[in-house]
Amino acid sequence: MSISHTLITQLVSLALDEDLNYQTAQDGDITAQLIPQNEQANAKVITREDCVFCGKDIIIEVFKQVDPSVELNVLINDGDTVTANSTLFTAKGSARAILTAERTALNFVQTLSGTATTTAHYVKELSGTTTQLLDTRKTIPGLRALQKYAVKCGGGANHRIGLFDAFLIKENHIAACGGIDKAVAQAKQNHPNKPVEVEVESLPELKQAIEAGADIIMLDNFSVEQIKQAVVLTNKRAKLEVSGNMTLETLKTYSQAGVDFISSGALTKNLQSIDLSMRFEQF
Repeated sequence: MSISHTLITQLVSLALDEDLNYQTAQDGDITAQLIPQNEQANAKVITREDCVFCGKDIIIEVFKQVDPSVELNVLINDGDTVTANSTLFTAKGSARAILTAERTALNFVQTLSGTATTTAHYVKELSGTTTQLLDTRKTIPGLRALQKYAVKCGGGANHRIGLFDAFLIKENHIAACGGIDKAVAQAKQNHPNKPVEVEVESLPELKQAIEAGADIIMLDNFSVEQIKQAVVLTNKRAKLEVSGNMTLETLKTYSQAGVDFISSGALTKNLQSIDLSMRFEQF
C-alpha cells in the first residue's frame, strides 16, 4: 500500500491549520515571532530510541507548506531500522519556519514510526512460521491510510482498507441476514469478485462458514486447542484468521497452531509513539 501525494498534502494542511488557526505560518505562530525574521538556523531531529522509521514524504510536505526555502535533508527511508540517537533529518534556513514546522512533522513521524515499530516487533515473533500478520480498521480517524502504510513499513500486511473492498461478516450481520449461509450467498451475489470473510465464535459456526463457501474464516477468541481443531476441520477449504486479544507474548503460540493470518488492532490503536527531539546547532 502506498500513500497518494494528494492525501499527504491534505492531511498536512489540516494539521498545520490546527496549529496555526487557519493563518499563515508567519502570522499564526506567535512564539516564532519573537525571533528576528532574518534569523537563520541549522537543526537536526534525532530519535531517542530504536525504531522503524516512517514518514519521509510527510516531513518533506510539512516543510514545503511552511517554507519551501528551508533546506531539508531526510537521511532515513521509510521502513529503515534506526538506533537510538540517530539523526533522522536536518533542516537549514529560517529559524522561525523550522520551529513552526517542527511539531507537526514530529507528530506525524512519532505516530507512524510507532506503528511501524510495533508491527516489526510482532512480525519478528512470527518469523519461522507461515502465518501473516494483518492490521485492522481500528485506526486513528483520518489517519487510516497513513497507519496502514506504516504497518507495511514494519513488515505487516493490510487487511481490508475499509468497508468497500472486502466483506467481513460478523455476528450482527449474520443475525440480520438470517444465517451464515444466507449472508455469504448474498455477498457473493452482490460482489462476486470481492473476498468474503466470516467471523465465527464456535466450531459449529465454522462448519457453516465452510459449507457456505467463505473464502476466509476469522476465529474469534478461540483457545489454542480450538484453533488446532479448526485447522483440522477446515482442511484448507478456506483461509483461517485468528483475532482477539493478540499479544506479543501469545503470537507464536497461535501461529504454531497452523492458521494463515493473525490480525491485531494493537498495531494501530495501542501503539507507543517514538520519542523524537529537535536540536539547533551553531552555523
